[in-house]
Amino acid sequence: MRKYVKVIPALVASVVLFSSLTSCGGRGRRQLAEGELSGNISLSGAFALYPLAVKWAEEFQKMHPGVRIDISAGGAGKGMMDALANVVDLGMVSRDVQPAEEENGAVVFAVAKDAVVATVNAENPFIGELLRRGLTRETAVKLWVTGEYRTWGEVLGTSDNTPVHVYTRSDACGAAETWAQWLGTTQEDLGGTGVFGDPGVASAVQKDKLAIGLNNLSYAYDEGTRQPNPGILVFPIDVDGNGRIDPEEDFYATKDDIIAAIAADIYPSPPARDLFLVSGGVPQKPAVVEFLKYILTEGQQYNVPIGYIGLSQEKLDAGLTLLGVEPAPDPAQESVADGDGEADAADELEL
Repeated sequence: MRKYVKVIPALVASVVLFSSLTSCGGRGRRQLAEGELSGNISLSGAFALYPLAVKWAEEFQKMHPGVRIDISAGGAGKGMMDALANVVDLGMVSRDVQPAEEENGAVVFAVAKDAVVATVNAENPFIGELLRRGLTRETAVKLWVTGEYRTWGEVLGTSDNTPVHVYTRSDACGAAETWAQWLGTTQEDLGGTGVFGDPGVASAVQKDKLAIGLNNLSYAYDEGTRQPNPGILVFPIDVDGNGRIDPEEDFYATKDDIIAAIAADIYPSPPARDLFLVSGGVPQKPAVVEFLKYILTEGQQYNVPIGYIGLSQEKLDAGLTLLGVEPAPDPAQESVADGDGEADAADELEL
């Protein structure tokens, strides 16, 4: 049973991307060349994947102006539900896919990696001590799960009675589910003030000096400056639980710093996690198939610049295989094979 104090509504972020496709004379849509890719693609779901999906869509449409891509963010739960109901072509999901969902037809493509972080107001009266001590898993459990900690003094081990205001997500989402997984529970057991959407939680923390919330990287950091968003700081995780943030645990100053830590598996997983696109059955629409191929190959070049982490080639190849595409040979393996061939030929000449 959810333990939300109240739910604060937030505007659902959505975007519709489209190509003008007008003729040079301006008299309507230009006629597509024979064989040119066309059609509509629709996506919905996780706020976490939304910024990267928008970038992929923009770049894909430059190459295929006959394709229109519609994207809306409304939480991972909505993305999964829409994909399984064939309301959209692809659902954006920021949590592990459940066996029951795969049994119901969910076909899963891992496309990127990011993380959920704890966020606090930059003007929190105890900000210096919070950044020095960090957040342990045990403290997070007592804030979000058991509700034992109700003051910042309890968080810091002092007698201060200043209340701590805990925020969480009210919508079924990958961020809260991943955070809960780190705490050994499920989203339904997270307490606090429920707020809809990643932007909603970020806004709540920005407005409340005593707040602590949870956000995906894309809503904790500014994409342009790579610094934390105005009014927000990331509450660092004390990974080894020794009561302080050691130099090797201090990688939150910029988005690039924490991305490097996630890629190196220094930041714990969870709350680091893979991000997925999910379809209800193996995609058949040519435009959708080509879009997924693009994401799993050329599109990966945008992961890091947009603020995400790339995936292993093994995971990308698994997605291509689902689409019936034979992955490109590993150049390193080809080099080894070529070397072996040359050695065999030399042996034959010696014989």
